[in-house]
Amino acid sequence: MHRLDLKERIAMDTQQSKSQRDFSHIQGWGADLDHKNRPAYPMERTPPRLGGIHWTQPEQQPVRMKVYHSIERPSITPVFGTSVAPSGLSGKMRDMAYKLSENDLRHWLLLLAADRVNVMEGIGQDLLGGRIPNLFAEMGWKAELKHNPAGLARKALITSAVVGLGYLLIRRRRFR
Repeated sequence: MHRLDLKERIAMDTQQSKSQRDFSHIQGWGADLDHKNRPAYPMERTPPRLGGIHWTQPEQQPVRMKVYHSIERPSITPVFGTSVAPSGLSGKMRDMAYKLSENDLRHWLLLLAADRVNVMEGIGQDLLGGRIPNLFAEMGWKAELKHNPAGLARKALITSAVVGLGYLLIRRRRFR
């Protein structure tokens, strides 16, 4: 019986011209034919709502430190954000990264590595300044202990193994 319905449907379709066929069972069919069927049509206006208002570029923000920008852009954007001026090894890594195109994987890997190096530089600055950083609190270990204790244990075990292996290698070289 289902097959008969299909044959009847095909016969009906061939009898009707293409413009008279009913495709309303297909979701979204004919949405471009009648403006009343377009979901965005009520929001479109002629003339546009902001007819006489044109966007003007804001004035250039003063540059007081090194601001990185893509080599694909000829200049710095008018408004930008900076938190800390690049410095040290992480700053040199960022310099190298921004000499590469944004579609180059090395660009992004260098930026990720520079972030990690910057963390270590911050810890070093704290230690040189006489402040012992609270790594347990600053690196979110309390939340890790609460929500992912197995992951924290694995990280601690791996870190201990790497530090212990490094210590043994250094000690072994001294005795040779």
